[in-house]
Amino acid sequence: MKKIKFALVGCGRISKNHFKAIEEIKEAEIVACCDKIEERAVEAAKEYKIEKHYNDYKEMLNAGGFDAVLICTPSGLHPEMGIEAAEKGYHVVTEKPMAIDLESADALVKACDKNKVRLFVVKQNRLNTTMQLLKKAIDKGRFGRIFLVQSNVLWQRPQSYYDQAKWRGTWEFDGGAFMNQASHYVDSLYWLVGEVDSVLAETATLERKIESEDTGCAILKFRNGAIGTINVTMLTYPKNFEGSITILGEKGTVKIGGVAINRIEKWDFSEYDDDDKLIEESNYEPKNVYGFGHLPYFMNVVDTLLGRTEPETDGRCGRKSLEIIKAIYMSAKSGRKVTLPL
Repeated sequence: MKKIKFALVGCGRISKNHFKAIEEIKEAEIVACCDKIEERAVEAAKEYKIEKHYNDYKEMLNAGGFDAVLICTPSGLHPEMGIEAAEKGYHVVTEKPMAIDLESADALVKACDKNKVRLFVVKQNRLNTTMQLLKKAIDKGRFGRIFLVQSNVLWQRPQSYYDQAKWRGTWEFDGGAFMNQASHYVDSLYWLVGEVDSVLAETATLERKIESEDTGCAILKFRNGAIGTINVTMLTYPKNFEGSITILGEKGTVKIGGVAINRIEKWDFSEYDDDDKLIEESNYEPKNVYGFGHLPYFMNVVDTLLGRTEPETDGRCGRKSLEIIKAIYMSAKSGRKVTLPL
């Protein structure tokens, strides 16, 4: 049995989802991990029984012995590290967002194309059971014409969260609430409803001592005529309250709510479908806001690298949500509506 071998760089908060998902896949394994804080790499290697650990990324790339690199470092480092991996002939799996500006995102796509390696961008929320059921309803045309879409990301990130790492909340390496915490929700709206024509936004840094925004609202005009709003804050008292998406159409109304789009709170269509029986079994209670989408996401990555299928979220797909977020920032800064593509 052929196994896809991965190396992981960045053994911080999000890496646990990668380690645990890969453990569940028989045809995959992580054979090396790296972190500039050597203790983290040592601890990860010990906990997940990983053969090699490094504190120098270039050293790990030069040592080789794997097929693909999992990039879990601060967002601003994703393109540079991805390009270095691609130039060594490794496939690239990068956490969201794939970059914090379009120029470096395009450079990463170009490098992977040039070196004939795959580029995957982690968008695990698409694979949550609730979201899969909603996407299926849209693809079946059950809503008819979609009129209005709303998303709320009402979470809590205390000052201590930002103080844990100097890069958090910076424009150079992280971005703000839209770029980091809400990026999956921006991606979900694009994935569900389609191309965005224009954006009008307001953002603010109301409480946290960071460079970027902790709160913001954006109005999206979709190419199909639908209007969307997304409301984001990291200041919700006292803890994460809601991560939701609501869709209103001529023949249906649905709200996927809970703390992280994990529960169907409203499911009402003019015509019955057998999928309506699946509501209860689609609901789940996540331990955190990441949900359970990483396992099916990585199964798609492995199946793609084994030549069985095509990637569900590649670099060009990952660029789409980044472009919308950049438009949100441009609008908030200029006070004007911004049209897409940029």
